[in-house]
Amino acid sequence: MTGYELPGDWPDAATSRFVDAAGLRWHVQVRGTGPDVLLLHGTGASSHSWVPMARLLERNFRVIAPDLPGQGFTQLAPAQQCSLAGMAQAIAALLDVLGAEPELIVGHSAGAAIAATLCLRGSFDPKAIVSINGAMLPFGRAAAPVFSKAAQLLAASPVFTQLVALHAVPRKPVERMLRQTGSKTPPEMVRCYRELLGKPRHVAATLRMMANWDLAQLEGNLDRLNPALCLLVCDKDSVVLPAQGEELARRVPQAQLHRIDGLGHLGHEEHPRWFVDQVNALAKAQGL
Repeated sequence: MTGYELPGDWPDAATSRFVDAAGLRWHVQVRGTGPDVLLLHGTGASSHSWVPMARLLERNFRVIAPDLPGQGFTQLAPAQQCSLAGMAQAIAALLDVLGAEPELIVGHSAGAAIAATLCLRGSFDPKAIVSINGAMLPFGRAAAPVFSKAAQLLAASPVFTQLVALHAVPRKPVERMLRQTGSKTPPEMVRCYRELLGKPRHVAATLRMMANWDLAQLEGNLDRLNPALCLLVCDKDSVVLPAQGEELARRVPQAQLHRIDGLGHLGHEEHPRWFVDQVNALAKAQGL
């Protein structure tokens, strides 16, 4: 296998397809009928992260969940295409091929930043963006260039990515890493993360994304965001602290903040029903 073929036991593989767009071969899961909802996963994950929610959302929507470039089973992209703007442009091209016009965009972590960028670039004008533990503000302004440079160096090292992949394959290191997000990840999700982190290409793509990530420009333009912004924040998130969601709620006029206790950064995998209820309520409020 080249690393792009889908394993036979991948969650909901029957909804998967491979699509060519923006010079890449994408893996995307599409299901259901109704208004289009785009789901954008976070750094180091894949569309598998959305499966628990997608199984519920497909009752009311056409749900589109791609793997970001190089992650999951989508082809690895050049470094410049792994920037925030590059990712947004590539996803817009993918949606054009799919004939999709998302009425809602749901983004987890870095996926929320991509969702906002898609709207600010004028690619789409959905009714609303749902940010799940969204990473939309710079984490540490002084340290960001250092981490970016380190990620560039590590992403360029095949030896490093091989070592990370080899270390991640055993179950316990992956479980330990997921626990550090503050979440109690279901076994099916743990199995998928083990599969992904055992692929040097997936590890390299994750680092490449980190190396080219710059949230400063997004931060400066958030006041121009047109769609309603629904901020879903988990109180045990140790990756994107709840304080970031609170700051976004203060800074973005049309933002609404909803918090849930007892869940971590991967809360949508732990308790999908709550998040789907929020999406359905928002869709109803927006006339969908």
